[in-house]
Amino acid sequence: MRAKDKPGLSIRINLPGGGRFGPGKAALLDAIAELGSLNKAASQLGMSYPRARKLVEEMNRDFDTPLVLSSQGGTDGGGSRLSETGQKLRDVYRQLCQRSDAHNKALLEQIGQFTKGK
Repeated sequence: MRAKDKPGLSIRINLPGGGRFGPGKAALLDAIAELGSLNKAASQLGMSYPRARKLVEEMNRDFDTPLVLSSQGGTDGGGSRLSETGQKLRDVYRQLCQRSDAHNKALLEQIGQFTKGK
């Protein structure tokens, strides 16, 4: 995570077919992985459950295999988890963000000289 008082990058990937993957969907994947529930993940992110479900449906549609796997209630109580592809995508996206920040550190610092928060 980047400090709020310094400029940083926010990477959004334009996918074939018109879909997009960026920080919001990555945060949703992180919360699902941590909490094991789409409802709890949505709540933690301050997002409605229908909005979170729509984002998961978009992600599952945009990739060859679903990123999030969900099961209905029952004796196990249901829940959501990341597929292997979802885990790998999340890891690769984080690496991309970290490398981009590191590579552009000097330029970001220059931009920071012009901001009000310096």
